This record gives sequence, C-alpha cells and structure tokens, in this order.
Amino acid sequence: MANKKVEKKPVKITETVLRDAHQSLIATRMTTEQMLPIVDKMDKVGYHAVECWGGATFDASLRFLKEDPWERLRKLRDGFKNTKLQMLFRGQNILGYNHYADDVVEYFVQKSLANGIDIIRIFDCLNDIRNLETAVNAANKEGGHAQVALSYTLGDAYTLKYWEDIAKKIEDMGAKSLCIKDMAGLLTPYKATELVTTLKKAVSIPIDLHTHYTSGVASMTYLKAVEAGCDIIDTAMSPFALGTSQPATEVMVETFRGTEYDTELDQDLLSEIADYFRPMREQALESGLMSTKVLGVNINTLRYQVPGGMLSNLVSQLKEMGQEDKFREVLEEVPRVRKDFGEPPLVTPSSQIVGTQAVLNVVSGERYKMVTKESKKLLSGEFGQTVKPFNKEVQKKCIGDVKPITCRPADLIEPQLESLEKEMEQWKEQDEDVLSYALFPQVATDFFKYRETQKTKIDPTLADKDNQVYPV
Repeated sequence: MANKKVEKKPVKITETVLRDAHQSLIATRMTTEQMLPIVDKMDKVGYHAVECWGGATFDASLRFLKEDPWERLRKLRDGFKNTKLQMLFRGQNILGYNHYADDVVEYFVQKSLANGIDIIRIFDCLNDIRNLETAVNAANKEGGHAQVALSYTLGDAYTLKYWEDIAKKIEDMGAKSLCIKDMAGLLTPYKATELVTTLKKAVSIPIDLHTHYTSGVASMTYLKAVEAGCDIIDTAMSPFALGTSQPATEVMVETFRGTEYDTELDQDLLSEIADYFRPMREQALESGLMSTKVLGVNINTLRYQVPGGMLSNLVSQLKEMGQEDKFREVLEEVPRVRKDFGEPPLVTPSSQIVGTQAVLNVVSGERYKMVTKESKKLLSGEFGQTVKPFNKEVQKKCIGDVKPITCRPADLIEPQLESLEKEMEQWKEQDEDVLSYALFPQVATDFFKYRETQKTKIDPTLADKDNQVYPV
C-alpha cells in the first residue's frame, strides 16, 4: 500500500530581533548602525516578516539614541528588498501613552506605510475594539496589512467564547490577520491547542501567535499551537531569545524540520546571522545593559498571572518605600484590584496602573485611601471599556461624582494635527516630524535641537579647492 502523501503546512516565522527581542532584553538600545550590516543576510532568509519598528523603539530612538526613528525605517526599507516589515501599534495610543485624535492616528498610519511598513500589528490594552477601528480602517485605506492583536490574559471573563466572539468582530472589522498577543507568557501548551482550534473554526484569516519565554513554556506552547493550525509564530535569533524575549528562531526551525510544518529556512544562514548578534549580547551582558534577571524563568508569572516586568516594578516600588516585607501582600492584592477595575489584561499601561494601586492599598493600610491619577482615568472610562464592569463602590470612592465616559474615548478629542503643526513649525524638516512631536513633545523637541547642533558641525571632507568648508 502506497504511503499517504502528507500535505505540507509550513509554519511562517516573524523575526523579532530588530524590535521586541532587544526591547525585552536590552531596553530597546540596539542602534540603526548595529542593525544595517546584517540586513542583507536577514533579507535572504525567507521570513514571513521582520518586526523592526513601533513598540518602544520610537521613544527609545529619540530619547536615548538620538536617532530619527523615521530615518531608521527608511534605511531598513532600503535594505530589506524581499521581506515584509512589521511594526507594533497601540491602537488609539499609537506609540505613546495617551489617546490621540483620529486625524493623528490616520496620519501616523499613512506615514508608517509610506516610509516602508507592510504589516501594522494593532492592539488595545483593554481589548476595546472601538480603540482599534480608526487604525485598521486607515491601514486598509492605504493598502497596508492590518493585523489586530488580542491581548491574551486569564480570568473569569476570558472564556473560549469571549475569544471566539471578539475574533469574529475583528475579522468583520477588516483585519487581514489575527494575532494572539501573549505579552506575559501566560498561555500554556494545551490551552494553546484549545484556543487556536477555537479561533481557526471562528475565522478564516491567518492566525499569528506572539508570546514571551518569561514563564518557561513558550517553545512548547508554539509546538502545540502550530499543530492546532496556527499559521505564524514570532521568534527571535538565539543571542536575543529566551528570558523575557521570544523562543529562539533556530530552535523552532529545527523543531519542525522534516514535518508537515517544516519552515524550510536555512540553518547555515541563520547561524551566520546569530554569529553577527552574539558579540552584541556579550557586550550587553558585560556592560550590565542585559541583566541576568531578564534571562531566567519566572514561574511566578503563571502563579500570580503577573507579567515579569510588572513583578520587578512591584519589587522596586516597595524597595523605595522600605516596605519589601509587604511583597506577598501586594501580590495577593493585585488580583483584587484587577477585579475592581473590570479585570483588564495586564499590559502597558493597565499593568502599571493596577500594580501601583495594589502597592498603595497595602502600604497605606486602607484600600483606595490613596488613588493614582491613572487609576482615576481608568475608572472614568478614559482608556475605554473593560470586559467586566467596575466595582461600583470602588469607582465611587475613587472618582466621586465624576460622570464616567461611556462612548469611545477618542470621540471626545478634537482634531489635533493643525495645532500641532503650528506648535512645532520652527523645527519641521520633514512631514513626519509633527508625528514625533505629537507623541513625545518634549523628547522630540530635545531631539530636534540636537539635530540642529549636528548640522552645524563641520565636515572637513566637504572643503573645496579654496579650503572653504561648509556645514553638513
């Protein structure tokens, strides 16, 4: 009897080394100059996409590296001739921490695509799909690929039915693909089988899984997800993999070799690329830029459903207050605050809001005696709608008689572009500068001033035959 021919279903790989991997392990400090020499080799791999922009890269480029993020994108686009480029986009927050008017969101999407982005991964910290619509519509209008990411979390409200229903809404909204964004590494292997199987039945668009190695289960989770029909997985080149980053690209490629899911990527080429990044890893470890704290496995992530970064924030907040002995109490308070606050996924900025409020509740000795400005914003509906209602008593204690917002928060924001253009016109050298200013006014202004000083430096190679020199 002839062997039955196995149908090939190669899993696709999105490479994160130029964005999430170095954001997770070395605080987003990889420079454009460090990236460019390896682009040509990376372009030959055959990745589904390379994630190289968005997230914290925009802020870090301006604030710490004194680089124009738009210029980085253009240089990467010039180098990647055969590979799609992907970015992470925080819905109505864009890449900042507040909600922006629709005209700013639309213009940012337009300029991202015009400068070289192919796939925009759009998410909202509360999974409020009203905060995704403007960005998705703008990406579709400009001919880009809008991928909507669901912030994965655990809790009473987050049933398979919840994920199925929201996935259908996202497909109806016009998303070209769906991403399960497991930012805390909470998705375990057999739960991944259930979730991916459910989603594959619910929608016809491709499904991408993004997770972090924080809790130690991520590679196994990818294996079970792919077997259940997941189309794309996010991985990082081994020198910047594991810990709070993603599973290693080479390991996942080898895992599926010879199976129906074979990626068919070249391990020799991947090895050369890993060799390029390895000295950067060593240097980051020696300088302390890469802390060993982010490299291990933290099973408390699963025990308390608290992301690794949030755990370390809680420790440092308590240390500053001299209240480290209260750590256990705070960990137990986090789920209670989260429940009071409508059970949001714990991802930026909701993780910081819930964590800080839990610390204040424990340290002050009375729950909600001290309330942060951000907690009030969340309970006032300024970030959008949570999956469950707020605790009414807590809401009343924190915001008093303030009438909560029930509409989409951005509906209350007047167009901003015109006034932003006027505010920063003295610094404007390119259209994109207004967007840098919109997101980070002070940081962008400092960068524009730095850019001015660089232009007035003299480059001796530009001297003419009369030995005159000209500004660069």
